[in-house]
Amino acid sequence: MANAEKTATIEDLAGKFRDSSGAVLTEYRGLTVAQLRELRNNLRGNATFNVTKNTLAKLAATQAGVGDQVESMLSGPSAIAFVSGDVSQAAKGLLDFAKANPLLVIKGGVLDGKALTAAEVGKLADLEPREVLLAKLAGAMKASMAGAAATFNALPTQMALLADALRAKVEAGASAEAAAVAPAAVAPAAVAPAAVAPEAVAPEAVAPEAEAAADTETQTQD
Repeated sequence: MANAEKTATIEDLAGKFRDSSGAVLTEYRGLTVAQLRELRNNLRGNATFNVTKNTLAKLAATQAGVGDQVESMLSGPSAIAFVSGDVSQAAKGLLDFAKANPLLVIKGGVLDGKALTAAEVGKLADLEPREVLLAKLAGAMKASMAGAAATFNALPTQMALLADALRAKVEAGASAEAAAVAPAAVAPAAVAPAAVAPEAVAPEAVAPEAEAAADTETQTQD
């Protein structure tokens, strides 16, 4: 391969590493051209399947900033599935094909700049399609918004009930206080008899007359 061709291939692969949402690295040793064509058809719309030389793929991955993540996977006859659509659907397409064609070996991958093991690629295949996940998310958000709206609508009623309860409590307290003060208002009347108490002392005022009469009676007897 001429240098210009190598450079173009490296740049193309580096661009796919950068622009793709993920990449799955495989070994395709023993697969026929017809089988590779079938695999590409299965991935259509979600990923492209590129057979490449390991040296060029390593240079491209390094240029794209993911060299450390994929270098150990680039050994033996390598092919890379660059994901351009639904990641879970692309992983599912690869795993389904590998089950029917054991010569396709999934080594691992890279997603959002992070390395994935073969087992983690398998877990991606178990995820629901993107459209289903988005629909569920939209449903959850709609339910949350409906719940919030119901709460806001209930606030005026709850505030009115709270105001009535506070009003009743204040009125009950005022009535109890008035009842407690009422006996104290008539208490001075009970003290009124004390105002005539001096009359009870009046007999002391006539005591001298009694003494004078007694003296006169004594003198007469003498």
